[in-house]
Amino acid sequence: MSAANYSEEHIRSLDWKEHIRLRPGMYIGKLGDGSSFDDGIYILMKEVLDNCVDEFVMGHGKKIDVTIDGTRVTIRDYGRGVPLGKVIDVVSKINTGAKYDSKAFKKSVGLNGVGTKAVNALSSYFRIESVREGQLMKAEFDRGVLRKNNKLVKSDEPNGTCVVFEPDEQMFRHFQFRDQHIERLLWNYCYLNTGLSIHYNGQKFQSKNGLLDLLTTKMDGEPLYPIIHLVGDDIEVAMTHANHYGEEYYSFVNGQHTTQGGTHQSAFREAVAKTIKDYFKKDWEAGDVRTGIVAAVSVKVIEPVFESQTKTKLGSLEIEPGGQSMRSFVGDFLATKLDNHLHKNPEVTQALQGKILESERERKELTGIRKLARERAKKASLHNRKLRDCRVHLDDSKKDDRKEGTTLFITEGDSASGSITKSRDVNTQAVFSLKGKPLNCYGLTKKVVYENEEFNLIQAALNIEDGMDSLRYNRIVIATDADVDGMHIRLLLMTFFLQFFPDLVKNDHLYILQTPLFRVRNKKETIYCYSDEERQRALHKLGKAAEITRFKGLGEISPDEFKHFIGEDMRLEPVMITKDASVHGLLEFYMGKNTPERQEFIIENLKVEKDLVEEEPADPVKAIAKKLEAVEEEV
Repeated sequence: MSAANYSEEHIRSLDWKEHIRLRPGMYIGKLGDGSSFDDGIYILMKEVLDNCVDEFVMGHGKKIDVTIDGTRVTIRDYGRGVPLGKVIDVVSKINTGAKYDSKAFKKSVGLNGVGTKAVNALSSYFRIESVREGQLMKAEFDRGVLRKNNKLVKSDEPNGTCVVFEPDEQMFRHFQFRDQHIERLLWNYCYLNTGLSIHYNGQKFQSKNGLLDLLTTKMDGEPLYPIIHLVGDDIEVAMTHANHYGEEYYSFVNGQHTTQGGTHQSAFREAVAKTIKDYFKKDWEAGDVRTGIVAAVSVKVIEPVFESQTKTKLGSLEIEPGGQSMRSFVGDFLATKLDNHLHKNPEVTQALQGKILESERERKELTGIRKLARERAKKASLHNRKLRDCRVHLDDSKKDDRKEGTTLFITEGDSASGSITKSRDVNTQAVFSLKGKPLNCYGLTKKVVYENEEFNLIQAALNIEDGMDSLRYNRIVIATDADVDGMHIRLLLMTFFLQFFPDLVKNDHLYILQTPLFRVRNKKETIYCYSDEERQRALHKLGKAAEITRFKGLGEISPDEFKHFIGEDMRLEPVMITKDASVHGLLEFYMGKNTPERQEFIIENLKVEKDLVEEEPADPVKAIAKKLEAVEEEV
């Protein structure tokens, strides 16, 4: 815009709801469709639940009711209720709320009075009700605009606040609430607030032992020693070691799950290694001490500083402004409590020492191999096109947080990777091209990661050799054909990540790309269908004379079409480990030695095979044989 035509008429002031809708990322992070744990629809839930939990923490109301019916969410607490004269203001006026009063909310989750305003502005329907001392006040909005303001009426309901909202489909396209993400969210609230009960669609969530319950639930298999549970003023820790690779942490601040860690998690990692080394009087490498650790740490901080409105990473360097540093607070706690526990429990120290020595021995055995593997990975990146990186990582001026918003597609074959490469957003999307089927690595040691070219290059591309802190991409998306070979490659890649980098899966970084099976079109409209049901609906809409194309592989989808499937409307299926699932058990069944039970499972699920070959009918017996042969060959 030139100076000549730049005048007062070009200056515009947005009201609160317009600003939130124009810049939702400032308030709730990414929008998303519900496939990721940190997608916007769950952040909306959190903003309401945080207020309910704050009431519980202040000693008001031990129960929260949560109901989701389709796209409508209802959350009801039994606290004091919003002051009736401020019901409208607290959900529609920025910088309005009780949490500016540090006496009332000394260690609150929500701090800036924005949360429920964002929910209101980003919902097609929003209602708030408050009951106090026999009186009810209710207000209804759509997209932040007040539509109905009821007068005070009498009520025999118990005190508390009820919020009902429906995320706006104009903002959250094709969204879907997933029970696994919601249940994880609700359990975390309960682990951090013993005595609180949350009732969700007929299920009750409650914890008696806090972080001990969390770790017991999260553990895959038996711990190497009984979980250590330590509780102090404003800090709680649970930890053990398991027989797996990597480090697994669950960190919290004021009841908020900090999925990206922060200063408290860094302080814990440093302090736990130092305390254990000091106890044994050994100068072990910190990485050897922490390999296989599974830990949860929760701290309470006055006026916490987070790095975004979604509060996923703590930035506070002190427990309170001008107070003790986070590093010394956590360090002093572990130096006393953990050291005492180790002195009193020799069976724990014996198991712990054995694990550390094993990790040290394996690291030393891999030292030479790792050096050669790094050189091969560096040479491969220079001389071939296995990885087509995104500009965010190629621009050395952007050194802060390159991972956020980035995606790596792992795909098979030159044609498929070519289509994605031509269609992708070159700024944030990268492509890794596989050569053939990966190795079935179940039961193998980490040595295979360095000796196998594909695994070595994947590890190098992701930069996860030394843990998740250096992960280069926020989402790793497996993009394979929807046929037997493609599904087999998916399984082999999931086995690789679960075997050697389980925390990558547990922290919601791994996804499966959903691509359309059919294209239905007439002269006026084209509809892409991801299932036979969608194809039937498209035919009903466009007419039976519409042209139907069956996509048999990613390489058959032109780049011009592919850009629709990896852009804003990209459909991703998260690879999630459910609460009751055992990673070891799953891998043993699907990727271990072949058994009659697995053969029976394959035969019973032949309908999947039938669906895949419905365009090319085949002898069912041959189809079974082909499926079994593929599994047997890899195992």
